[in-house]
Amino acid sequence: MTPYDFDLFVVGAGSGGVRAARMAAAAGVRVGIAEQDRVGGTCVNLGCIPKKLYVYAAEYAATPENSAPFGWRMEARGFDWPTLRDGAANFIAAANKRMETMLEKAGVRLLRGRATLAGAHQVAVDGQRYTARNILLATGSQPALPAFPGREYLLTSDQMFGLQQLPNHLLVIGGGYIASEFAGIFHRFGVKVTQIYRGELFLRGFDREMRQFIAAHMRRQGIDLRFNTDVDKVVKNADDSFTVLLNNGETLTTSLVLAATGRRPRIRDLGLEMLGVELTPGGAVAVDGNYRSSIPSVYALGDAIDRLQLTPVALAQAMALVGHLYRDEQVTVDYDLVPTAVFSSPPLACVGLSEERARERYPQVDVFTTEFRALQQGLGDGPERMLLKLVVDGDSRRVIGAHMVGDGAAETIQGIAVALKAGATKAVFDQTVGIHPTNAEEFVTMRSVTRRHGNG
Repeated sequence: MTPYDFDLFVVGAGSGGVRAARMAAAAGVRVGIAEQDRVGGTCVNLGCIPKKLYVYAAEYAATPENSAPFGWRMEARGFDWPTLRDGAANFIAAANKRMETMLEKAGVRLLRGRATLAGAHQVAVDGQRYTARNILLATGSQPALPAFPGREYLLTSDQMFGLQQLPNHLLVIGGGYIASEFAGIFHRFGVKVTQIYRGELFLRGFDREMRQFIAAHMRRQGIDLRFNTDVDKVVKNADDSFTVLLNNGETLTTSLVLAATGRRPRIRDLGLEMLGVELTPGGAVAVDGNYRSSIPSVYALGDAIDRLQLTPVALAQAMALVGHLYRDEQVTVDYDLVPTAVFSSPPLACVGLSEERARERYPQVDVFTTEFRALQQGLGDGPERMLLKLVVDGDSRRVIGAHMVGDGAAETIQGIAVALKAGATKAVFDQTVGIHPTNAEEFVTMRSVTRRHGNG
């Protein structure tokens, strides 16, 4: 008889944890999974899914105006926040139930409660101890708040989906994708939005030309973007508004302050210190190529190891781990060509290297760009435009980066990612017949080099 209650015990029922549990159970092992909150983790409950529902809602705001030149006469009767908020909550509750059912059908035992490590092969869930041959930490991440006076008044993205009412004015602190997405969403809901970022330009790490393009569009829409700006202090006023003191000496008054200043692995108070689990300098679980920590029976994946904080990456890691442990497979997750999107207003999506990173890695780089007004906007006179870019290795002619700003960017780049993963050259793009008329066809019709870096 086995000395363990479970072959695999998963701590955290988010996207990565659920995938690992289900796939391991399908391989015939006994799996337990513990979750102290709703099944689905950040992505389903407080991230990707509700955020995208809110993005869809925000996009509908422009429908009356955009459809008018095409002959439609639509009256905008206003936006009802509770309808969206409660509808999204009901959708997510149903998703929670579906994921619970999937675990049950897979034969995974779901344990409700907070789990901590009580030993190299022991997990305690609300005082009840269980033994496991292997333990997987899939605890995700949580918002990291800045440290300044008044930080107790800050909201994080976790609270934004359940607001009782829309604010008149929202101050967003941060320059990442979460900050930029919420700025665009709430602006379209009719909220006055100010977004501040301590750096010279937001969306650090993405292609600079694309970042500049988005900033210009957001400002034209009426979003107050302030770069090279930070918060010194937040003071709550008698009328429940907030006065925010900025580092440049200015002040502003706002209804709510959202801090979207990064996320950190959710691994505190799990018992890792007691076991001696090694952490990275950034506070994540240190793992090897097979997601094993410094304790041989303890594994970790997803945001807990802080490679790329993306749900599909956690899912890929889960599949690789299960393959390694239970299917005698050696699968390596490739982080070089992971497509990603920012559902800002306008949206950005990309795969591969930015123009700046490409110049650092390759001696010869050719850049192809095109900027245009989409046909959907052709009968109107709005300022919306699109920007597409291909980054090409000048020697091999392989396409090493693709970037798009505009409607449909994420859907388009998902397909382009397959081409880059297959090693497509610029000639392959040129030889591909486009679908006309579409925005995506511009990726296969760009012929003239916009910029050439190197000696070519």
